[in-house]
Amino acid sequence: MNVDGTVDEKLSNDKLGEQTEAVTALSNPVDPTLQRAYRKREYVQLGALFWCMFLAGWNDGTTGPLLPRIESVYNVNYTVVSLLFVLACVGFVSGALLNMPLTPRLGFGRMMVIGATCQVVAYTLQSPALPFPAFIIAYAINGVGMAIQDAQTNGYVVCLKESAETKMGLLHAVYGVGALCSPLVSTQFAYLPRWSFHFLVSLGVAIINLILILTVFRFKTQDECLAEIGHAAREKGTSEHSEFRKVLGRKTVHFLALFILVYVGVEVTIGGWTVTYIINERGGGKASGYISSGFFGGLTLGRVALLWVNKKVGERRVLFIYSILAIGLEIIVWRVPHLVGDAVAVSFVGFFLGPMYPIVMNHSSRILPPWILTGAIGWIAGLGQAGSALFPFITGALAQKYGIESLQPLLIAMMGFMMVLWALVPNHEIH
Repeated sequence: MNVDGTVDEKLSNDKLGEQTEAVTALSNPVDPTLQRAYRKREYVQLGALFWCMFLAGWNDGTTGPLLPRIESVYNVNYTVVSLLFVLACVGFVSGALLNMPLTPRLGFGRMMVIGATCQVVAYTLQSPALPFPAFIIAYAINGVGMAIQDAQTNGYVVCLKESAETKMGLLHAVYGVGALCSPLVSTQFAYLPRWSFHFLVSLGVAIINLILILTVFRFKTQDECLAEIGHAAREKGTSEHSEFRKVLGRKTVHFLALFILVYVGVEVTIGGWTVTYIINERGGGKASGYISSGFFGGLTLGRVALLWVNKKVGERRVLFIYSILAIGLEIIVWRVPHLVGDAVAVSFVGFFLGPMYPIVMNHSSRILPPWILTGAIGWIAGLGQAGSALFPFITGALAQKYGIESLQPLLIAMMGFMMVLWALVPNHEIH
């Protein structure tokens, strides 16, 4: 054989040997040092994803305490101020739709950077309190960024091999921490002359998020990032190779997406409009904004404290139980005119609603085929974010016509509809 042929054969054999060694290391990492390195890298990756979800929670917890001030500053009614939720909804749906065709082309790391950059731009526009049209357009830009990051983050965590359910619960508990902290800050800014400077704080959180994503994931694909923590590449045809129609062509995906749409709508509607309800219907004062923190604090605690209940009772069955308890507590808020009692009840509503989102994500990983899983998770999570805009807008429109007291019956009806949707979701794997 000639020299060129010999060299080519040698290079081919070397490459084959490297691939075999890599596959062996990934499938059977017996070296304790290597295992520790993988675990350390996984913790770093999870830390970046946790901060991303903290920012998502921070964003969702911001609006409630600021809503009365926004109405006052821009001199708009409930319906007009709810346009910020409409623009956010447009952004969320756009981000969810863009996520599926763009992820195969750009990859996990680049998509995360795009999403994080959108949020930096949005908070930059919001912080100087621009005229109302520009102010609400920033919500659409923010919505695109949040939908993309939410889809990518959830899709990444469900691909983890060890304790994925616990990590999913912790991921969304961190979302609750962000939503708990944000009202504590925005309540203070709501009564300051420079109220919009709250968004400078949000901008700082978003810049840290962008830096972490750039540093940790470095524009890499999901498979490359998973390989860094000892996970073998997924089957061909999973998220980054799945086709748009394969995801949207499955009825089960739509049931799950509708459930999350309504669930997130309930969650953000409570966090966003309960402050206004308490001020107008229960005579609450400036401290009413902290009720939003109480709700998200309960949500955070529930996602951690009820993990063992979920496992013991079964995630499918326990979700019905949590829904019934949340409905009962919401009836108390509606029918019992007691300021402190209502605030406590709202916190417990958050406690029982909290575990639902991670339960649905975990259940999705069990009943959906692996080759569409991450794409489907992306659609479910992205469409779910649209609920955080759609239902608060509906609430605002109804409040303008019938008064803010319409909030509680609307929430109860939405929770009942959630139970119907959950009953339609199958309990076994669909091929």
